[in-house]
Amino acid sequence: MTATIRNIYCVGRNYRAHAAELGNDVPDQPMIFTKPTHALAPMNGESLALPSGQGEIHYETELVLHISKPYEAGASVDALVDSYALGIDFTLRDVQSVIKKKGQPWLPAKGFLNSAPLSDWRPFPGAAKLAERNFQLRLNDTVVQDGNIGNMIFDLQTIVDYIAKHYGLGPGDIIYTGTPEGVGPVQSGDRLELLFGEESFGAFTVTM
Repeated sequence: MTATIRNIYCVGRNYRAHAAELGNDVPDQPMIFTKPTHALAPMNGESLALPSGQGEIHYETELVLHISKPYEAGASVDALVDSYALGIDFTLRDVQSVIKKKGQPWLPAKGFLNSAPLSDWRPFPGAAKLAERNFQLRLNDTVVQDGNIGNMIFDLQTIVDYIAKHYGLGPGDIIYTGTPEGVGPVQSGDRLELLFGEESFGAFTVTM
């Protein structure tokens, strides 16, 4: 991972099929939430400890952007982003269902320790180039998520512009850009591997 990460922004419900599988409405503007930096964890082939006793924990595989420059109005995403990675937005789904009904913040469901595994960074080739390949999550060697950023409701440029306008955006900020359909629970002992095209970006084994 990069030396310093400041803010972790995440985009919810950014793929129509994912919103549908959870019975959620499709948003008319980007739905942004954050995670603490303590949620970050490397995908280094080793074990990753997740909480137990709080209901199901679901994986949500996402393309992650690293911002390298201060945002200025009109700046393109290709100029602002210097690298990309793959990550997982782990979610305590049962906890989330309860707090959504109460109208409470998502932090307990989204911001727990190790809830944001992140691969190593690769040089950003441009948004158009990234859309030429799919990214995948393999759970115990079975493909469970297969996505393409071309299927996003809000594209990368829209996301960076929206976050910058409403919350600020600058060097060291990263953005989890949303997950495609296929999310599901993990169990202790599961092995998760993330790929972009045919290239493995990282893997780990869940312990609970």
